[in-house]
Amino acid sequence: MSSMREIKNRINATEKTSQITKAMHMVSAAKLRKAERAIKAFRPLTRRLSRVLGRVLAADRELTHPILEGRPAEKTVYILVSSDRGLAGPYNNNLFKAFEKYVEKHHDTKDEFEIAALGYKAFSFAKRKKYTLINEEVIQVRDDVQFLDFQSITDEFIKGFLSGKYDRIMVFYTQFVNTLTQNVKHQTLIPLHDNPLLELEEEETSEKEYKTIYHYEPSAGKVLQELLPMYVVNLLYGMILEAKASEHASRMTAMKSATDNAKDLIQDLQLHYNRARQDAITTELTDIIGGAEALN
Repeated sequence: MSSMREIKNRINATEKTSQITKAMHMVSAAKLRKAERAIKAFRPLTRRLSRVLGRVLAADRELTHPILEGRPAEKTVYILVSSDRGLAGPYNNNLFKAFEKYVEKHHDTKDEFEIAALGYKAFSFAKRKKYTLINEEVIQVRDDVQFLDFQSITDEFIKGFLSGKYDRIMVFYTQFVNTLTQNVKHQTLIPLHDNPLLELEEEETSEKEYKTIYHYEPSAGKVLQELLPMYVVNLLYGMILEAKASEHASRMTAMKSATDNAKDLIQDLQLHYNRARQDAITTELTDIIGGAEALN
């Protein structure tokens, strides 16, 4: 059994760790509330853009754009949305495991795909696995992430798709459901030919209702050319917001578990300390009694 001094030092160290994890839990809870508000405020914008895009496509059935047209995926870009820091429980590991499982099933060699890593953990993962990276530097996913943070990488893979360098852009991210549930999702970002949101406007329109006729200036084709890149960027931004909320929720849960485990460990150590203290007292009393008997 360890000495009382060693046990006491462990108790003090565990108490300090518990204070740190409790503070991190409170910080993550505050950040999660802010991230939830950001998601709720952003989701209507994505739905509105989807409806506008659906209306433009419905105005002229002959309209077409490379972003809307699918083609055989000989070269794929995978966007991995991770965190910049650790201590978030299984948040990053679940994402990487899901990605590796998908790649193992759909690709024979690493030459068939490239990685766009958003977040330091995804960048380190791609480097460690020796995957081909589009971005040579880390693209951080800040708590107050903005469009400008990933604008350059977005422009690069959109231009690469339009030029034929890439045939498909897919995003791996963690969808936020609630504080205790976050699901790893993968969604095709480009092309948009199978995007169900584009049919939303037509599904909600009843035959008995009046249909509004829109006139586009200078033309529906010009509007479509401007709208599609904006729509793609907003889809990606929404996924990043989902991932950021999931990160805070996962970290909050992990820190809560760490704090509870620290408290349980302190109780066990305190029990061992009391036993060691009792043994020391018993030993001292035995020595005193033995010495007194020896004098008699």
